[in-house]
Amino acid sequence: MSMVDSFEKIPVRIYPDLKEGSKFAAREIADLIRSKQAAGQSCVLGLATGSTPRSMYAELVRMHKEENLSFRNVITFNLDEYYPIDNDALQSYNRFMHKHLFDHIDIDPKNIHIPNGETPKEKIKEHCLEYENMIDNAGGIDLQVLGIGNNGHIGFNEPGSSIHSRTRLVTLDTSTRIANSHEFANISEVPRLAVTMGISTILKAKRILLMAWGPAKTAVVQKSVEDNVTEQIPASLLQQHNDSLFILDEAAASDLTRFKSPWLTGDMEWTPKMIRKAVVNMALKVNKPLLSLTNIDYRDNGLSDLLVEVGDAYELNLQVYYMLRDSITGWPGGKPDLHLPNHPERTKPYPKRCVIFSPHPDDDIISMGGTFQRLHDQGHDVHVAYQTSGNIAVTDEFVTRFMDFAVGFEDMFGVDSKKSNQILETARQYLKSKRSNQIDTPEIRSVKGLIRRCEAKATCRYVGIKDENIHFQNLPFYETGTIEKKPMGEEDVKLTMELLRKIKPHQIYCAGDLADPHGTHKVCLDIIFESLRRIKEAGDDWIKDCWVWLYKGAWQEWDLSEIEMAIPMSPDQVMKKRFGIFIHQSQKDMVPFQGSDSREFWQRAEDRNSNTANLYAQLGLTKYAAMEAFVRWHF
Repeated sequence: MSMVDSFEKIPVRIYPDLKEGSKFAAREIADLIRSKQAAGQSCVLGLATGSTPRSMYAELVRMHKEENLSFRNVITFNLDEYYPIDNDALQSYNRFMHKHLFDHIDIDPKNIHIPNGETPKEKIKEHCLEYENMIDNAGGIDLQVLGIGNNGHIGFNEPGSSIHSRTRLVTLDTSTRIANSHEFANISEVPRLAVTMGISTILKAKRILLMAWGPAKTAVVQKSVEDNVTEQIPASLLQQHNDSLFILDEAAASDLTRFKSPWLTGDMEWTPKMIRKAVVNMALKVNKPLLSLTNIDYRDNGLSDLLVEVGDAYELNLQVYYMLRDSITGWPGGKPDLHLPNHPERTKPYPKRCVIFSPHPDDDIISMGGTFQRLHDQGHDVHVAYQTSGNIAVTDEFVTRFMDFAVGFEDMFGVDSKKSNQILETARQYLKSKRSNQIDTPEIRSVKGLIRRCEAKATCRYVGIKDENIHFQNLPFYETGTIEKKPMGEEDVKLTMELLRKIKPHQIYCAGDLADPHGTHKVCLDIIFESLRRIKEAGDDWIKDCWVWLYKGAWQEWDLSEIEMAIPMSPDQVMKKRFGIFIHQSQKDMVPFQGSDSREFWQRAEDRNSNTANLYAQLGLTKYAAMEAFVRWHF
């Protein structure tokens, strides 16, 4: 009997990535639609919005166009909608559903039901009751699709929502508004209210599919699936449904016991990597240095089999201690003229050609600023490739400030500023009348991109990088003017391959931070991997000597048991990195798309780096002020 899922109270299916998981969910929906069609019945679907189901909708559209999947018998009810909001606003869920699904299939428009964000406040209760009645009159929901919020909300049922709740107007939790602020110009524009199906309404569905992608959802997925039922984690209430299923990618499932502590779920092979993971996690749990762990600690934490297989605690402690010790280095490019067999990087060649890929124009300094400076100071030929313009993360107010300066500069030095004044006035008038469903004009996006380009150049000069080593790729996938980006395209890969073949690097650093699987970092990483794959297949000689190191961005850090290279930083180096981040003035204070973390980027970086150093010290290693961490990716 397999015990791998013995801690899970809700059935779970895990896929390598969101694309495979989305395809499974789409097939389940398609099979239900077709079975209902064969029986001459309507198929009632409850649908969700947001980044999570987007790939699933794309697959359903493909099946409609290529596999003759018809939606003529489908009736839909959406989970929720912001309130108040115009139905055609860029951020409205009404617009989202039509853009990603309804406009591309043969569904009868009369069968589409979405809470109306334009309903007058005095009629909202009546509207919610009518929505419930329409669901009942349709025969109830056959299959409900859900995502999950970082705080466990389903629909907009925030923590504390009653299991008996029905469709209603709710106040959005601050964390939810911050998490959703990437869809708006700033946090103040995110609606404070929403209309949502209640938990009781959701639980009445005959079948429920909840999807979750990416490492940002790991903690709440684990609580929902393995911990006790509580209204404080609304998704955990699905444990009481008799046909619910969690569909996860490997990243979202990584905190489940079968992955976090697989030794508790059955027999396993004790590789060095798994030994390190088990011992490090145990030491942190019992709050002891590695070399102080005892046989009793191993036995009390489910690691008796490890003692039997490997031996005494003393030997295990030393083995893991040396693994961590050997990951620490002040020489990220390898130390010249010194052969260290367990050093994370090769000594030769020296100096190395290094390229740092930065998804946005500030990820380089935020995520690996200390390492960036070390590589340059230690004599390596360092290049920086800024993959996108980052233009959507600049506020409208910053544009007018920047243009005011440009015009004032021209006036001060007697330059003919007639054309500049005209551009500024046009921009001002547009921004003044700009509505929530409008995107910036190409001219304004160009100005925003220029602002970020200037900041990135200034950062590189601050570090000491030559201008010819600064590369602005402006990858096309990013240039949509909205938070929603295009998929990776052929031109993105072509531009990246050209740059790599030009530099022929010995080291590549790129962002492995996939907290948002639909975000820019994920697409940028996929482009790099695809480019390297093609270059390797083409047989380029230089790639045999190229190593790839992944860093995490402003959002999270590598698990301590995963880190393969840790670069220590002194207090002075921490301050120097902070000043480098400060150069990006357009990203100071509260900026668009900051996510669910209200700290500024320099604060996140310092807290993350100091926490990594503290964890190493807690395990008995040398205490540093901060550490930047990397994991090697193997071709």
